[in-house]
Amino acid sequence: MEGEANDSPRGRSRHVELSLDQLVELQPGLGRLMPEVSRRYWVLYYAARGGNWELAAYQLRQIVHLFRIGSTTRPKMAKHLEAFRLGTLEPLAKTIEGRDVEGFEKTYREGIASANRFHGVVDHPEVRWKLPDEPPPDLDLGPPAKA
Repeated sequence: MEGEANDSPRGRSRHVELSLDQLVELQPGLGRLMPEVSRRYWVLYYAARGGNWELAAYQLRQIVHLFRIGSTTRPKMAKHLEAFRLGTLEPLAKTIEGRDVEGFEKTYREGIASANRFHGVVDHPEVRWKLPDEPPPDLDLGPPAKA
């Protein structure tokens, strides 16, 4: 577009042509990723409580994936995301793998407190996550049906 060298890498769809720099700017930052992390952390809890450990494990894997994206698009936050992954998500994964209800409950709730501390560390003390009182109404979070 205006002012850009014609030899810079470009991508084109049937609707628009964009430069590589424009495509990079479209990548999601943590403001776009964290609502998805939040929902997955919510689903994870009620899935585990409902005995759907497979769904809880899947949600956790997806959170780790979202953290990788966030670390790539916002490298200054990478150390915080990695610290949360190591300090909270890995221990939580062990409780899910072991189907340890008591350990899960304790580790999950510690994760909420840890997330809220991290929000303060990264200058967003106004963000205070809490577990909704009810499970997401759009999912059956009980154990999977036998095939």
